[in-house]
Amino acid sequence: MFEMLEIRPDEPPRALMVWLHGLGADGYDLEPVAQMLEIAGIHHVLPHAPVRPVSLNGGLAMRAWYDIASPDLQWREDVAGMQASAHAVKSMIENLRAENDLPVLLAGFSQGAVISLATAALGVDLLGVAVLSGYLPAYLSDVPEPLPSVPVFMAHGRQDTVIPFDLAKAGSDMLIKSGCSLDWHEYDMPHAICADEINALRKNVTRMLATA
Repeated sequence: MFEMLEIRPDEPPRALMVWLHGLGADGYDLEPVAQMLEIAGIHHVLPHAPVRPVSLNGGLAMRAWYDIASPDLQWREDVAGMQASAHAVKSMIENLRAENDLPVLLAGFSQGAVISLATAALGVDLLGVAVLSGYLPAYLSDVPEPLPSVPVFMAHGRQDTVIPFDLAKAGSDMLIKSGCSLDWHEYDMPHAICADEINALRKNVTRMLATA
């Protein structure tokens, strides 16, 4: 089980929302975003990725969901690392659900967004997935059957130099072609999360909760 930060609501919870951070960060990095969502009754869970060497950073150890070999993110893709993290997140979600039997939303930023999609592809029972400045990994380009059954919110910055906009958009097009219900948003921003994006995510999550 991951070490994690939890933000519990003042009232009885009606849903869990799991947030997966980006490379080199930890769960605290997305704490302000979770709080800015301002939806009553959500129990936010923000796990910390394990510490591992990252090839792109000269082998320096840092919190990461998988290894990155090159700025070309799909070159020598760390499929084993992605799948291992996805299975670990799946187990965490199943354990959390066993404790309280609440619907679960999964959100991620950058690397965490990739693992959010990878986890949904395993067939986890999710109310929805939020992919913030992420991409569909190459090994999921033949979109597996579980993914189209999960509503996806996907947002990206047109000035993103870390995860190119075209890579994110190509992934969103693949998901739509597979039959996925996808809510796409793009913004004039770099590799970041902006206020307009949080507002759009709030509306999307509110709609998802209405169906729970």
